[in-house]
Amino acid sequence: MKRKEKMKTLQGKTAIVTGGAKGIGEAVARRLAADGAFVIIADRDADAGKKLARELTEKQALFAECDVRREEDILRVIETAEQIAGQIDIIVNDAALQLNKPLLETSAEEFDNVMNTNVRSAFLFLREGAKHMIAHDVRGVFVNFSSTFAVVGSPGYLAYHASKGAVDSMTRAAAIALLPYGIRVNAVAPGTTDTPGLHDGARDTGDEKRAMQSFLELQPMKRFGRPEEIAGVVRFLVDDDDSAYLCGATILADGGYTIV
Repeated sequence: MKRKEKMKTLQGKTAIVTGGAKGIGEAVARRLAADGAFVIIADRDADAGKKLARELTEKQALFAECDVRREEDILRVIETAEQIAGQIDIIVNDAALQLNKPLLETSAEEFDNVMNTNVRSAFLFLREGAKHMIAHDVRGVFVNFSSTFAVVGSPGYLAYHASKGAVDSMTRAAAIALLPYGIRVNAVAPGTTDTPGLHDGARDTGDEKRAMQSFLELQPMKRFGRPEEIAGVVRFLVDDDDSAYLCGATILADGGYTIV
């Protein structure tokens, strides 16, 4: 019983969750808010973000419209968090763009768009968030979102593969850079998770049902992950006690996908 009580408290902490309006980001926002954190939902989708913030009002949540490709938007989110909450303790870099295109069909503009969304945004939140934490003497935590696609290859998704490999490497470098300040940086790499984005990708193939079945056949556990399961890994990574010795790690939460 005492163990459960300890794990339930993020009281007094402020968390920014990018891409927090839907899918895994929404599950993360819900979990952190349920455990007592003040959550700032940073997302482009104002309708979904505001709706979620209203639902979490009792747990203290705020929606901040943010296109993570725009540095000025990121700076505004950091400033908003500082003005409203006083300090930032947790930043979860979940916002991402997945492009299903093979190498020979990917334009430079498409590649740049994926890298700006998935890598540059995480870099900017790392840089600006760390500046804030250091200035306020906060021993904060970052959780970046990698992917199984940082580990394996496929005939499509080239830009996405590249971006998630970069996130993995950046996580390790940032962890070492921020270690002297008591700031921890780790990552989670989800496998195929049942989100609206997964269904969108399946629909893009022209046969959603067939595509979903083909995705399922690749899963060793014969099921998809649930957003709440990935949120549980994030919750572990932001815990000041249970994950205190993790630094620059990437946890593969993929149902065994990368080991078979």
